[in-house]
Amino acid sequence: MPILTITLADGLSRVTTAMTAVTEPQPEPPREVVLATAVLALAFVASRRLWPLTRTVITIAHEGGHATAALLARRRLRGIRLHSDTSGVTLSHGRPTGPGMVFTAAAGYVAPTLAGVGYAALLWLDRITAALWLGVALLALLLIAIRNVYGVVAVVGTAAVIVGVAQFTEPRVQAAFAYAFAWFLLLGGVRPVFELQRLRRLRLAPDSDADQLARLTRVPGLLWVGWFALMTLGGATLGGWLLVVA
Repeated sequence: MPILTITLADGLSRVTTAMTAVTEPQPEPPREVVLATAVLALAFVASRRLWPLTRTVITIAHEGGHATAALLARRRLRGIRLHSDTSGVTLSHGRPTGPGMVFTAAAGYVAPTLAGVGYAALLWLDRITAALWLGVALLALLLIAIRNVYGVVAVVGTAAVIVGVAQFTEPRVQAAFAYAFAWFLLLGGVRPVFELQRLRRLRLAPDSDADQLARLTRVPGLLWVGWFALMTLGGATLGGWLLVVA
């Protein structure tokens, strides 16, 4: 019994120590590092070669937005599929029309930017370690809904990178990674909106989120694209302000 008591006490002590390490504030990196991570994220988003390799992270957030909205609208989530061409699809069961379906369809393109704003807010509060582990926790929840092999690999791979940084690197490396990741979500959420309109102009995306919303609401798809652009650009501005100015 004494040995068991000691073991439990030691385990609780380790859990407490780990929780303290996650929740306690960490010093923010120098301004030069913050700006350098912004430039790095912009390079990944703007590059024709790098963007296809990293866009899946944005797709994960996009489909996660659809899934979260579906659950909030009390729809039954049937699953998420991520594809190697960086596209994805989220299926939910419920009324095919109405506010719940509109909310679900409208959530995808704004989700990466909103996630970036949330990440930026945590970094503004100097909760760098918490931001990293929160990302891992959200990916673990999303994994439950993934229904194809590539999707599992993409989500697990993304989570593994974050775990590796959070667990095996020094604080300044963790800070640089967290800021770069926040910038990537903020900036990476903008580009797909303009890609969407280019595909719509070429009539290559008849079933895009904007066109589905147009059929659901009778509001022209172009106005929905404009709404996505306003939200993502506004969110990127807010998140950037939190990271650099606030």
